[in-house]
Amino acid sequence: MSSGDVAVRAVEVWKRYGKGSTQVDALAGVSADFGKGRFTAIMGPSGSGKSTLLHCLAGLDRPSDGTVLLGDVDLARLPDKQLTQLRRDRIGFVFQAFNLVPTLSALENITLPLDLAGRKPDQDWLATVIDAIGLSDRLGHRPSQLSGGQQQRVACARALTSRPEVVFADEPTGNLDSRSSADVLDFLHRSVREFDQTVVMVTHDPTAASYADRVLFLADGELQSELTDPTAESVLDRMKQLDPGPNVGEPVR
Repeated sequence: MSSGDVAVRAVEVWKRYGKGSTQVDALAGVSADFGKGRFTAIMGPSGSGKSTLLHCLAGLDRPSDGTVLLGDVDLARLPDKQLTQLRRDRIGFVFQAFNLVPTLSALENITLPLDLAGRKPDQDWLATVIDAIGLSDRLGHRPSQLSGGQQQRVACARALTSRPEVVFADEPTGNLDSRSSADVLDFLHRSVREFDQTVVMVTHDPTAASYADRVLFLADGELQSELTDPTAESVLDRMKQLDPGPNVGEPVR
């Protein structure tokens, strides 16, 4: 994949915790490219390093060694102040916890990152995103007045409002029922297909991963394999090879 087609690139990324006999390698030399306008899922058994990789890619954590490039910027080398600004301006986030401000309306939560940056939203783009999440009639409601699925769609809209280069999603459907999960995943999928958004998602759920264009599989901090055009069945089969336990791939209740 040429550099012009790559949104984020990891090169020999290591993440170590502890020292000496207590050292743990959460990531052990992971290299991967994440294409522009593509939806990539990252999967692996518990403790495989998938969330650690996502956090390093998103500039939420610094690798112990290696390089993480957003465009031509090495996140690992940026001073804290510049890294904070880059995350605000060029990256969107969706987490398992919705992280909405309870005293703000849905619309105010959606525009909050731009408000904090002192920027005005592009009204046409904002209208497009709001239409895509299907909550135009709920914009005046506070989070407590919305279902879990509606709150997560607000969080997705918030992540897209600044038109980031990449949206990172960490278990975005982990707290949702199957219907709400499908709504959120449909929205992320549409953002890639219709808006040319780049999405990188960590998930434990083979059904969620099947919405992606490609799935990367980690185990013991290392990249083991990848799968293109995944189905829930093909993802589950691959996960069973990595972790043959009886409950692999089943949603956590």
